Amino acid sequence: MALPDILTLAKSTLPAVQSLLDDATTNLREKVVADGRVSGALLEQHQDTAHALSWLATYSQALHQMAAWADRLNSDGKLGEMEQLILQIAFGEYLSQIAGGIPMSQGEIARLRDFGLTMPDTPEIATLMADGNTSQARMDLIALMQENAGHATFGATGLDDELEMIREQFRRFADDRVVPNAHEWHLKDELIPMEIITEMAELGVFGLTIPEEYGGFGLSKASMCVVSEELSRGYIGVGSLGTRSEIAAELIICGGTEEQKQHWLPKIASAEILPTAVFTEPNTGSDLGSLRTRAVKDGDDYTITGNKTWITHAARTHVMTLLARTDPDSADYKGLSMFLAEKTPGTDENPFPTEGMSGGEIEVLGYRGMKEYELGFDGFRVKGENLLGGVEGQGFKQLMQTFESARIQTAARAIGVAQNALEVGMQYANDRKQFGKSLIHFPRVAGKLAMMAVEIMIARQMAYFAAWEKDHDQRCDLEAGMAKLLGARVAWAAADNALQIHGGNGFALEYQISRILCDARILNIFEGAAEIQAQVIARRLLG
Repeated sequence: MALPDILTLAKSTLPAVQSLLDDATTNLREKVVADGRVSGALLEQHQDTAHALSWLATYSQALHQMAAWADRLNSDGKLGEMEQLILQIAFGEYLSQIAGGIPMSQGEIARLRDFGLTMPDTPEIATLMADGNTSQARMDLIALMQENAGHATFGATGLDDELEMIREQFRRFADDRVVPNAHEWHLKDELIPMEIITEMAELGVFGLTIPEEYGGFGLSKASMCVVSEELSRGYIGVGSLGTRSEIAAELIICGGTEEQKQHWLPKIASAEILPTAVFTEPNTGSDLGSLRTRAVKDGDDYTITGNKTWITHAARTHVMTLLARTDPDSADYKGLSMFLAEKTPGTDENPFPTEGMSGGEIEVLGYRGMKEYELGFDGFRVKGENLLGGVEGQGFKQLMQTFESARIQTAARAIGVAQNALEVGMQYANDRKQFGKSLIHFPRVAGKLAMMAVEIMIARQMAYFAAWEKDHDQRCDLEAGMAKLLGARVAWAAADNALQIHGGNGFALEYQISRILCDARILNIFEGAAEIQAQVIARRLLG
């Protein structure tokens, strides 16, 4: 059973955790600041500790958001036994990891000794570390999860009824139209059928957060989280279709001219046009400032020359948000511009029919439903009116404005993948019998599933908080980055543990958990690799 008055106990630990983070930040700042500013060279020298700080800050934020979640539920009379157990286990586990070591990856542990610190010795922290995440607590939680099997989430999310109605609508769509087909799409390496995209458009996926005056629904980023969760629970490729439109729309809303907004946003919202993001180049990866693709003024228009790679859904889309260098004398991000580059959708026989561009498919492990491509541009023409914002040199700044929304949505996609892994793992653990009983009755199997549910709720509250900040016009690059950093790790852990529950069958391609594992792996890489994400978080904390 849950510890008595777990909410009060959990909240009482937060000041000590915050003080610990403050001390860690101060200690590291003393090592990396030179002449009053964070030194890039010193930060790289202390990179392991800097990234440890990012994870410590992420855990601190996670505990604060879990306490805030439970507080809201308690005020609404919805803090039931399942929610109390989730809170108890979350605090017990994360406090223990802060004290003993936070896993940044499978072989990298962030430890307090990196900062010359030790865990505060308070009775509340000691109680939760000793009695919070016990085997009995996990078994109690799994028993409640068994009773609630088939519900949309394990534990109340804290969202309002309207958002939960949206969740239910998209859960039904995913269960009816996506889940029965996703594994076949993956195994055959097929594009998600256009009829699915058409149905998604009818449901409003592509215009979800576009303002109503431009043909969208004008809904919140929180609604985007819910929709992305449920679609990605069905298949990450379907959940990610909305990301293409979200990125393109955000770029145009934040950086476009009024004429560009009027022209492009209604078409994106209705899926009359499908967009793709064309940013990354060979040998640049996350270093966007070193891009070499050139855009040269040619009369009123531009001619594009260069190469791009890891371009998702490139073949059958209509417009590319294309980042290119318009200032040939620049060697950093200041010379970059963003274009709304029109192209003709391709076919299987001729994927890139537009003059001046060519491309080839990159075969990938997972995340297959939209396919990945390398692109080449040689004399590719873009109308001058399609320079985003109408002013050169604004491309990098425009792109940075979209990263908050993109990372919030990626965190939501990660939650959906993790939820899928939990549901598939739990179903298998119920159905599979060994030594005379279902696997779920063995403590280590039940414990894996319980921890999935707990960490999914933690990741969910992190994403919802970042979305709330975005919806209230508050800067949230830090919170969005933390949500993405943690969510990606949670998705991978959930998929890996669910496959472990399947045993040898999990390694067989016919079982969908093999696909979920492959799909989960990309989440730690795209929209900012975990290491880049940790670096960005550290710079914000130290600056």
